[in-house]
Amino acid sequence: MRTEVRGADGVRIGVRVEGVHGEPASPAPVIVFVHGWAQSADAWELQLSDPRLAEHFRLVAMDLRGHGRSDVPGADAYGDSRVWADDLAAVLELAGAPAVVVGWSYGGLVVTDYVRVHGTANLAGIVYAGAITELGRDQPGGVVGPAMRNALPDALSADDEVARPAVRRLCGGMTVGSGGEAFVDDILAVPAHVRAGLFRRTVSSAGVLGGIDVPTLVVHGERDAVVDITAAEYVAGKIPGARTRWLPGVGHLPFAEEVRTFDEELAAFTRDAYRKVNR
Repeated sequence: MRTEVRGADGVRIGVRVEGVHGEPASPAPVIVFVHGWAQSADAWELQLSDPRLAEHFRLVAMDLRGHGRSDVPGADAYGDSRVWADDLAAVLELAGAPAVVVGWSYGGLVVTDYVRVHGTANLAGIVYAGAITELGRDQPGGVVGPAMRNALPDALSADDEVARPAVRRLCGGMTVGSGGEAFVDDILAVPAHVRAGLFRRTVSSAGVLGGIDVPTLVVHGERDAVVDITAAEYVAGKIPGARTRWLPGVGHLPFAEEVRTFDEELAAFTRDAYRKVNR
């Protein structure tokens, strides 16, 4: 099912809902998925259609503002942590709280923005998957790998002849094997002012991460060439009690490169997080 909510400043946020809903007196545990830069809710297709998840959880995937089926506001609508936090808050209200929220790549920063503004209210747990939590020069939670470094700034260009080769280089480095190339057209479908707008801020999150008080799992491919694994190590070191799952031979798409492992870890983590909520 596809629907929408109103996020910050009335921006329409596209939402995809799958899985079970449960009974009113006993709703199903909820997992909310937040995709990365220049992607959409459909990046989570393998999770949304996996019976190991869909038969037991309510699965909710959002399109970030400017992406997918969401509204595309102007260039100045992407630089404030509060707008990202409030967009996610609107999705969480639709999804039913508390929820386990999964942030991939830039989605990890959006999740962190939510905590920055709203704390851990309505969260049962957090999963950072190949994620950044900071942005800007010398921010340890935002260290990128060679595939991203080699793509910027050309991948942000409004000139398709400049952007396409850079995006192709980036996508070629997303996975250890083949598969990342399938994202080229999806990335270029996101308007250039959105692609660039997401990078026009500097965000430090050390204090925010240190205050997270819900179960947290950090999942990262050991061969991620888009977000360096040191960014994940930084997150895990800041969040009290954070669990880690390093995946050997895996790049920037742990949920696609190791679907079974990722989904089983996510299901187990969600059940455990909900047991803590219901104590």
